[in-house]
Amino acid sequence: MKRVLLAGGGSAGHTSPLLATADALKRRYPDIEIVAMGTPRGLENRVIPAAGYPLEHVPPVPLPRKPSVDLFRVPGRVRAARRAALEIVDRIQPDVVVGFGGYVSVPAYLAARKRKLPLVVHEGNALPGIANRLGARFTRYVATSFPDTRLRNGRYLGLPIRRMISTLDRPALRDRARAEFGLDPHLPTLLVTGGSQGAWMLNESVSKAAPAFLAAGVQVLHITGPKGSASVTREPGEPPYVILPYVDRMDLAYAAADAVLCRSGSNTVTEVSGVGLPAIYVPLPIGNGEQALNARPVIDAGGGLLVDDAALTPEWVGSVVPDLLNDAPRLAAMSAAASNLIPLDADEKVADLIVEAFEKGAAR
Repeated sequence: MKRVLLAGGGSAGHTSPLLATADALKRRYPDIEIVAMGTPRGLENRVIPAAGYPLEHVPPVPLPRKPSVDLFRVPGRVRAARRAALEIVDRIQPDVVVGFGGYVSVPAYLAARKRKLPLVVHEGNALPGIANRLGARFTRYVATSFPDTRLRNGRYLGLPIRRMISTLDRPALRDRARAEFGLDPHLPTLLVTGGSQGAWMLNESVSKAAPAFLAAGVQVLHITGPKGSASVTREPGEPPYVILPYVDRMDLAYAAADAVLCRSGSNTVTEVSGVGLPAIYVPLPIGNGEQALNARPVIDAGGGLLVDDAALTPEWVGSVVPDLLNDAPRLAAMSAAASNLIPLDADEKVADLIVEAFEKGAAR
């Protein structure tokens, strides 16, 4: 296996597992060539080149969730994206094509099928999307991130995540992490993050509940997102309330925290539960309900709470969350329930699957 084409983009839910898998393959085969495929306008244009991997572009093919005039444009867009993907495949000559879902993957799946290349599909969410339901019809090498995902030929392997997270020792890094963010080394600490999407409601409700946190002796590390904002007024001597637009060392953010209030995208659920952080999950109220399903195994195990977006009012936050942060035995029980619930070695397992697809394909 000399060359692999990885398709995925649009959001961190697709690009993060792509990059974790690419890194796992590079650790095994230092001379392997890895090329990523995305669109010109997604998150992949920043994070994939920054990670050192070349990125090829295909036209985006957004799939309308409801009937509209835009729906009639989809077949033409798919044909154009397939032509672009075939040009990339013919030029790069990959030994294996791997897709991580989203509309970027559809042309990759169609091109792999046309050129009879080994294909691997990875589904990040508990509820599979249209692209991966299509891709799973073309191959028996299909991986899922959650145990109850219903997808043809699916194997539960978990979600590939970054090594800095999967190998994180939170207690060992706690003092350094809190010093890094200007936090008190001893106070209970809440991390707030909305991920790459959907931070507005979290920013609004938590920042307006700041007086309750400060009165309860709870400090907050609040990551608003690059386009988000929050404003909090503190009196001298009150606990820190640190507001940052972006953090590139999420391992330190997790290490600093005793609990996290966050969305429940697949990447967030895997990372947060994997490092044993008690969580208050607030599913993004759009899409097909996959975020609530992503968090369900952790909730059922007792590792977190699930709160509807509409129910996350400043009043609810102020009356519930500070008490939780001051309940050390409950936090310890939630942490134990979340830990080891979701596998953290999925990057290696998906790499195994890619090798298997290549070897079985080459043997034909």
